[in-house]
Amino acid sequence: MKRQRLIIDCDPGVDDAVGLLLAFASPELDLLAITTVGGNVAVDKTTRNARILRQIAGREDVPVFAGAARPLRREPVGAGEFHGAEGLGDLEAVEPQAPAAEGSAVEAIVARVMAAPGRSVALAVMGPMTNLALALRAEPRLAARLGPVVAMGGARSEGGNITPSAEFNIWADPDAAAEVFASGCEMVVFGLDATHQVRASEDRIAALEAAGGASARTAAALMRFSQRIEREVVGWDAAPLHDPCTVAWLLRPDLFRLQPCAIAVETESALTRGHTAVEFRVEAAAARHQWATEADGQGVFDLITQRLGAAA
Repeated sequence: MKRQRLIIDCDPGVDDAVGLLLAFASPELDLLAITTVGGNVAVDKTTRNARILRQIAGREDVPVFAGAARPLRREPVGAGEFHGAEGLGDLEAVEPQAPAAEGSAVEAIVARVMAAPGRSVALAVMGPMTNLALALRAEPRLAARLGPVVAMGGARSEGGNITPSAEFNIWADPDAAAEVFASGCEMVVFGLDATHQVRASEDRIAALEAAGGASARTAAALMRFSQRIEREVVGWDAAPLHDPCTVAWLLRPDLFRLQPCAIAVETESALTRGHTAVEFRVEAAAARHQWATEADGQGVFDLITQRLGAAA
């Protein structure tokens, strides 16, 4: 079996956590590193949370590197109201046994991508794109060597979840996102248009709870927290599962439909900060961006349940 080399850049975060657990449980993925960024909660917490999840999954072989604490140009923001004060919902924020690795997230990304054959290392970005923007500044050749960047961020037809037109990951550091989209990186992007089709309904959570094992129980508990918050704050019955779509696509691209496009990000307007302009009127053969328009929600949950259950 040919394994996909992968770095995951994340800000766990409840849904990031499920994405990490899915990746840890998937033997097709050769996890080179987990890098963290400030986003849903501060970077010291996202780094600790990644280490907690690594410990739950029994994957201390994967190094965790701390990354950017703040956006490129703006004040840090957070989303603790949707992820809990510590970022992992109702889970206890214990100090993990294994420490973070020495060195920075940017150094880890550049070193691992540049040491591997061209276009052999995928990067799944589940949070603000600050680390990747800084890595591209440090090593401009990175854009041509990554293969591909698989990102959760943005919105088009669904509208935003932090402003009327902006999704949180892009809004949190729009300057970094603008640099990354303009860099020439090949990108597959899962915005709210697709992730809102992947919802943690009661039957799906119950199936995961029944799968058994620490990773499945943890993922189900995180989804229970999201379900409660979604009902209280938004009024929806089932919370969308955003970030795991990146890992799910790497494992099962048939679960999604993509459309070639060109994506740009608004950085100057206070009103539309972080808006993703997704332009489908492009020549498909030359497009560097692919936008997810459809997702098989049941298929994604079946994949998560099967993998986490098998990891028990």
